[in-house]
Amino acid sequence: MSEQNLTPPTDSGRGITLIEDVVVSKIAGLAAREVSGVHALGGSGARMGSGFREAVAQQGVHVEVGERQAAVDVAIVAEYGVAIHDLAEAIRSNIITAVERMTGLQVTEVNVTVHDVHLDLGPDEEPDVR
Repeated sequence: MSEQNLTPPTDSGRGITLIEDVVVSKIAGLAAREVSGVHALGGSGARMGSGFREAVAQQGVHVEVGERQAAVDVAIVAEYGVAIHDLAEAIRSNIITAVERMTGLQVTEVNVTVHDVHLDLGPDEEPDVR
């Protein structure tokens, strides 16, 4: 029997609502991807393109969900040239807004790890290393 991570049920008086951890993880992953300057989620191996958005929505995202709160860890590859501290704040803000609006959970923290920087070089260009 597989164990599912669920938020404890909330009782509205008309029934209960359960939100699985995977739901919070997907919301957070999609919210992070929406931020300009995020090349990919996950580590440097995540830079390969993928047309399966839903399948990789959770890549690089870990959540801990409690009864009324959630904490999110997200790992990204940033585009070269963006201000990383501003990027991290934009990611935090977007994730908090999306998760709180869609689930009603309070997001207590969003930890952002930048694993790599993506250089957008053309097929015939070489990086200028000195």
